[in-house]
Amino acid sequence: LHKPMYWFLCHLSFLDMTVSTVVVPKLIAGFLEGGRIISFGGCVCQLFFFHFLGCTECFLYTLMAYDHFLAICKPLHYGTIMNHRTCLFLAMGTWVGGCLHSLMETALVFRLPFGWENQVNYIFCDIPAVLKLVSADTTLNEMVTTVDVGLVATTCFLLILTSYVYIVSTILKIHSAQGRQRAFSTCSAHISVVVTYYVPLVFIYLRPGSQDPLDGVVAVFYTSLTPLLNPIIYTLRNKDIKVALINLRRPNLAL
Repeated sequence: LHKPMYWFLCHLSFLDMTVSTVVVPKLIAGFLEGGRIISFGGCVCQLFFFHFLGCTECFLYTLMAYDHFLAICKPLHYGTIMNHRTCLFLAMGTWVGGCLHSLMETALVFRLPFGWENQVNYIFCDIPAVLKLVSADTTLNEMVTTVDVGLVATTCFLLILTSYVYIVSTILKIHSAQGRQRAFSTCSAHISVVVTYYVPLVFIYLRPGSQDPLDGVVAVFYTSLTPLLNPIIYTLRNKDIKVALINLRRPNLAL
């Protein structure tokens, strides 16, 4: 499993764990304790890390689509292009890009004055919910958030879509039915996790009238169920991982 695809999957697994860690433990503690209290500093940290990890994951999905494009459309050049140094550079670039994006969003929100209202009417500290507590005009912040999140999400989605246009075009030229099936199987897991990632993202941040009560339900799916589904999807749809798991379960014959 020492291939670029699994190197990126390692980063995705870490992102899934940390995204859930940012939101779920505090949410469970609030329900168990009955207080549902978070400090101002805790709210700042929660908002920053949530958008940092979420944006990094968006960049990582785009990078994984590019990896699939190279593997299927340029197989003879794949080993040369996606070497260890390039993989490390690209993966670190996603983390740096996510951090810069989140720093800007967090700074724009918490530079504003807050009024007496101190209850976040949401399951965690997110930008639309926190902006409702501000005692000044937030039109500019709301517009910047929509444009910024929309620009990042749309750009990444278009790059993913472009990669898959080339991928599908290349797969259809494969004469062997088994070869086409293997190629589609390689991409199907990534397509599934991209869909489960982008649908909640568009519903919460890019539609008019955001922060309806239904957004809380979608946010639970986005922060808890999606990270849980990702490893299941990749395990069930990936032959190499299934073989590795079967080998782990086999008894050691030498004993």
